[in-house]
Amino acid sequence: MTSTLRTLTVPLDGDSAPEGLPSYLVRDDVLCWTRREAGLVGFGEVARFTATGPERFLEADIWWRHLVIEADITDHVACPGTGPVAFGSFAFSKASDHQSRLIVPEIVVGVRDGRAWLTQITADDGELTEAGAFAALKGWLESDQAAAVVLPGPAEVPDQATLKTGSLSEEDWKDAVTAGVAEIRTGKLEKLVLARDIVATVPEGVNAAEVLRQLAGRYRECWTYGVDGLVGATPEMLIQVEGRTAQARVLAGTLDRRDAVGEAGLPLDYAERVLAGSEKQRHEHEIAIQSLTTQLAPFSEAMNAHDEPFILELPNVWHLASDVKAELTEVEGHVPTCLALINALHPTAAVCGTPTQVAGALIRKLEHLDRGPYAGPVGWLDAAGNGEWGIALRGAVIESPTTVRLYAGCGIVEGSQPEAELAETWAKFRPMLESLGISN
Repeated sequence: MTSTLRTLTVPLDGDSAPEGLPSYLVRDDVLCWTRREAGLVGFGEVARFTATGPERFLEADIWWRHLVIEADITDHVACPGTGPVAFGSFAFSKASDHQSRLIVPEIVVGVRDGRAWLTQITADDGELTEAGAFAALKGWLESDQAAAVVLPGPAEVPDQATLKTGSLSEEDWKDAVTAGVAEIRTGKLEKLVLARDIVATVPEGVNAAEVLRQLAGRYRECWTYGVDGLVGATPEMLIQVEGRTAQARVLAGTLDRRDAVGEAGLPLDYAERVLAGSEKQRHEHEIAIQSLTTQLAPFSEAMNAHDEPFILELPNVWHLASDVKAELTEVEGHVPTCLALINALHPTAAVCGTPTQVAGALIRKLEHLDRGPYAGPVGWLDAAGNGEWGIALRGAVIESPTTVRLYAGCGIVEGSQPEAELAETWAKFRPMLESLGISN
């Protein structure tokens, strides 16, 4: 067990980072959760928890609560994300050998609602001071491993970067889609989410910090995440908790923006016509919304969701999206924690299918793939119970200094066509490929 944590949080001059949090993405081992110019960035490691299996969320929850209840916390800012925080990444599947993890960093820089702060976390007995915290931050930013900040623009990677298929070839994956549609037509399930992987080899080496900066700059409406080699920019919020308020953003229904080339009228009009006007896309979206709200209801005293989905416009795709907001109620005498909610919500229909048990079993049969952390929860939580957890989509795992495994998935319903679903995976690979400097 880790020694008692001690933390000091002090205000940070916003002028020290005029470009916001992305300007702190200078190390390949950085921990990050950013959107626009706000979020959290962490350096170093004070404590770590790992687990596998169906109880991984609850085991992590118990570990974290024991850790922070005994912590000595001095917080001069006092807002969500201050004090002790942990960054986390969890395996998609309860059957996965991949280790889910919580990591407590040594230094955290936070930006929220125009306020910035610096937190130092330690398990040592030495005195924590503001000067010491700033010196520790400077040490991380100026170390030999820190890279020069490059403003968002075309990533520069040698042309010899290569791609190869992962667990299944394209033809085999399309066959899996066909098999999934056949199962849906039997009535055993309504929706199935099938993923595939590809492997990028970058002989000159993978620059994780540059990948994160590229994603943060290009995909400002997404949440850019980096935890232990898992990197990406997700458009989907599994659960965000602030006090007793929980929010989620659900996506289902996708249209490649390249499909709009040559279309008359405004691109957004095209997206509304094709996505909102598609019975298949609307059906897929309604399943995802119902999945989330049904699982969230026992923890809520009030809940509301958009009557009509809106079009979320990203650089690579449009999505049908809905935001859900809930006021949490006490369960067994206390408000549920982030991780308790995740345990109830994951996996949603948006990343697994429905019914969940049937879809999960079929995924294992058809994908021939351990998703690892792909499509699992990724994010952060603090000692007060606040946190933000996205679904690890539009991402990849850096497996070696020169190789990256990218993942993408599609919601399969009765009307799905294998060729169209394959094309959709390439649209979803695009954010990571662009950030690696690879065109497709």
